[in-house]
Amino acid sequence: MARKRVTLSLFWRTFILLGVLLGFGIFAWVQTFRALEFEPRAVQAAQQLASLVNLSRAALRYADSINRVTLLKTISEQESIKLQPSEKADRYEPFETDRFTRRIGQELRSRLGPTTIVATSVNDTPGLWIDFTIENDRYWLQVDPGRVQAVAGRTWFIWVSIALLATILGSAGVARLINQPLKQLSFAASRIREGEFESRLDEETLTSEIREVNMGFNRMARELAKVEEDRAVMLAGISHDLRTPLARLRLEAEMSVNDEEARRNMAADIDQLDAIIDKFMDYARPGEVKLVPVHLSSVVDREIAAFRDTNQIRIVSRVAIDTKVMADDTELGRVLANLFENARRYGRSANSGIARVEVTYARTGPWVIITVRDHGAGVPPEKLPQLTTPFFRGDAARTAATGAGLGLAVVEKTVMRMGGTFELSNAMPPDTGLIARLRLKKAP
Repeated sequence: MARKRVTLSLFWRTFILLGVLLGFGIFAWVQTFRALEFEPRAVQAAQQLASLVNLSRAALRYADSINRVTLLKTISEQESIKLQPSEKADRYEPFETDRFTRRIGQELRSRLGPTTIVATSVNDTPGLWIDFTIENDRYWLQVDPGRVQAVAGRTWFIWVSIALLATILGSAGVARLINQPLKQLSFAASRIREGEFESRLDEETLTSEIREVNMGFNRMARELAKVEEDRAVMLAGISHDLRTPLARLRLEAEMSVNDEEARRNMAADIDQLDAIIDKFMDYARPGEVKLVPVHLSSVVDREIAAFRDTNQIRIVSRVAIDTKVMADDTELGRVLANLFENARRYGRSANSGIARVEVTYARTGPWVIITVRDHGAGVPPEKLPQLTTPFFRGDAARTAATGAGLGLAVVEKTVMRMGGTFELSNAMPPDTGLIARLRLKKAP
């Protein structure tokens, strides 16, 4: 079983690629900033701590015992610094637990001496504690640990989140600006595909490549409109020029040919030529169709009534009377007439020589599926896709080539003009016959 491929619109593809690119850029920027910020911040913090220790050491060294108490009290009140003697029984927790704190400890020892101790708590009292000596006496200096803290993870998270949000919004805006001209081009191309040649794109846009594409598209639309206009005029002329001599031939045959059988054969040939002209005109008909709610059963019954010869074809309709579809009444009638005619010619039963045709319907969501089935021999599976190709005939059709090979091609083109789909299939064995399915929008 083939795996279903995931498809993305051009907007989402551009948005995702821009988002991934900018996201990696933010990640790389954060890592670079942290690497560049790490060393200076650690050294600066160690310098500040070493300066506090040196100032405290100098102050205590040159103060007598009476003033030393006052000095310690003043330092504690004004600088939030606490000094106390160090005892051998003191318990402490090491400060150096990660790369940042180890770098601070290394810098402090290089400035204060190799015996310097840095701790996060002393005798279960938290803080940033630094052990130093004054004339062979050891002291603990306690400072606020916030002096040496790195940027908190929460701060990084907030800033990175803001950057990612800005990246998402910026990517969406850039993707929209990039894809807007392409979206307009796609919309204009779809209108041309539906036969509307009035679409015009902006030829004053600042982007040179888009401007050239728009100018080329507008030029193409003008040429197609001119071709369509010339084709309509040519078809009208061909129809008139061919039918006028055909009418004269019919009149001359009726008046000049005495043999009844020859006159009947000539009239049949003229009718066949006239029918072939109709097929060409139907296939080349312009693509604009005005869709309105149409009673499906009424159109089916009207077209069934045109096939009165029960020795050749018998049609049964099982379409509910309240079924409505969005279609053009005339075009839908032409579609059904072509399908009935195709069944009359090539869907006859081998036993009775009569084409038995069934017309049914089914509602599926917003669609109505119309099924026209005969009980003939069907078509080889490999030839089913070719039946809607203009001028293609199956084997049975070649042996009795009375048409132009455009009937099913006209059906497919007309159904597509009405916003529907058309498909052909063979009946499942042991049954035989060709099944035609038309899917049209359900009328409100």
